[in-house]
Amino acid sequence: MQQRDWAGVYSAITTPFTPDLSVDHGFLHEHATWLVDEGCTGIVALGSLGESATLSFDEKVAILESCRSAVGGRVPVVAGIAGLSTSECVALARRAATVGCDGLMVLPPYVYRGDWRETRAHFSAVIEATSLSCMLYNNPIAYGTDVSAEQLADLAGYDNLHAVKESSGDVRRVTAVLERLGRRLNVFAGLDDMIVESAAMGASGWIAGLVNALPAESVRLFDLARTGDLTEARALYDWFLPLLRLDTLPKFVQLIKLVQVEVGRGTARVRPPRLELTGAEHDDALALIRDRLALRPRVATGREQRGARTAAVSGAAS
Repeated sequence: MQQRDWAGVYSAITTPFTPDLSVDHGFLHEHATWLVDEGCTGIVALGSLGESATLSFDEKVAILESCRSAVGGRVPVVAGIAGLSTSECVALARRAATVGCDGLMVLPPYVYRGDWRETRAHFSAVIEATSLSCMLYNNPIAYGTDVSAEQLADLAGYDNLHAVKESSGDVRRVTAVLERLGRRLNVFAGLDDMIVESAAMGASGWIAGLVNALPAESVRLFDLARTGDLTEARALYDWFLPLLRLDTLPKFVQLIKLVQVEVGRGTARVRPPRLELTGAEHDDALALIRDRLALRPRVATGREQRGARTAAVSGAAS
């Protein structure tokens, strides 16, 4: 995997569970395959949306194996690397390499919020652990660690650091990174409700959440934003935004899985300490989801979109 491969819509894939809350590898295989069929250009497992903190080390490895088996060599499989200790993260990075992952998404340590010297040492240890292409994940809202453009430049000496997932919620960070580093790192939008703004400012990709339920719409929205067709992008964004904003709420995992249920792509099961939504919280979320889905625009499926692109290229060649 090279820097050029960090582009497009990568799914931060959810982790499906059986009724006894073990990992449902059968559905995981099916789901990853479907996401790629619908146009996703990469699969990111073991992220926050994948409930990584509730998974054992062996479960994480097995999930990576299932994703790799499902998509073959069609798109990159990226392992989210997070844990309480640096040694745990280094060990997971090395196992990710042995099971055939193409890249790593490197998170700051759970719980402990170190200064830059400590945080840099953690990132460096994981990046150095393998030769896999790496994306650094900046999410100060969730993890309390904010990596500035200047600090990213401090890590840019690593040849295998190729991208950053920017989830600060501030679209100006996209331009700050590009101003400081040019195209040395590819910038990905990390929050669903800032994708059009981020793409307009030069982001090359999107680590997406609602894509787990609505991949065709997600891919189409990103393509429109990247090509500058803002009139059509705006129309699709206006419809999609109430759902995309679910990705930014504390119970985003439960909410996104609920959207999956409504489109027939999974269950609402989550692992404690998360619990499934109940009562008014569930009913209000479901009403919003059903309202949006009732107004769902007709968007070509991934296969139809690929066919249209092939036809356009063939027509231009002739």
